[in-house]
Amino acid sequence: MNTHNENYNDAERAVNRTENSLENAADTAKNKVNEYADRARNYIDEQKRKNEEPTREGFFENLKSSASEAWEDTKDFADKAWESTKDTASDAWEKTKDAAEDIKAEVRKATN
Repeated sequence: MNTHNENYNDAERAVNRTENSLENAADTAKNKVNEYADRARNYIDEQKRKNEEPTREGFFENLKSSASEAWEDTKDFADKAWESTKDTASDAWEKTKDAAEDIKAEVRKATN
């Protein structure tokens, strides 16, 4: 049976966890806002260097293009990882099958 102090301590820990969770969420949101603010400033500076008018639509297109490029890079790395892992896994499987056959042969020799 929980005592009054145990209940209080449990409640206090729950409040602390909630508070930490909210602080982490706020920090994450703040970091994302700062990241996009930096990207917006970079886009605006780039447009000014080109003597072009920065626009919201242009900024969004820039973000979309960056995301697309990042996806292509990620896809290339993932493809390379897949191919090397697939080959390694296939080789390991073949070696395992060969080892199993060798063991079976040794067992047959020993039992005959």
